[in-house]
Amino acid sequence: MKKIILLVLVLSAGFANAQAFKGKGDIKAQLGASLQKGANGLFVSADYGVGENMSIGISSTYILGVSEGNIGDVEFKDKFDAKLRFNANIGNVLNFSDKLDVYPGLDLGIKNLGLHLGGRYFFTDGFGVFVEFGTPIAKYDSNASDANNQFMTNFGVSFNL
Repeated sequence: MKKIILLVLVLSAGFANAQAFKGKGDIKAQLGASLQKGANGLFVSADYGVGENMSIGISSTYILGVSEGNIGDVEFKDKFDAKLRFNANIGNVLNFSDKLDVYPGLDLGIKNLGLHLGGRYFFTDGFGVFVEFGTPIAKYDSNASDANNQFMTNFGVSFNL
């Protein structure tokens, strides 16, 4: 019983120092899965804090698998997407826990202009989880494949760098 209590106390100390967004100079990296209608793949992103509640960054998605008949033929150029992003990190504005950050944002990508809404929760100072929902608001090519050009859900792990 003493060992269990000691383990809980040690783990609790790690959780107490977690902070989701620290402001200017904060760097976050995320790695995870991307789910779309008829496709799934990998998602990576990095964000850099430029103010108390603002960050800029980059993200990329690469489709690994496509369900036949759902989004048509997918060529290599349709599988890859890269975006510049802007986030408004509002977890502290909404008086959430220091461990939780919520961030709506804009994406300027090679396929579309879009919006995203995400959240990160940090268990320790360096490790957490995230989920993001994104959708295009203006596609550059109306005849383009739906791959990386539709509503998507991204989730995975987040790191403080």
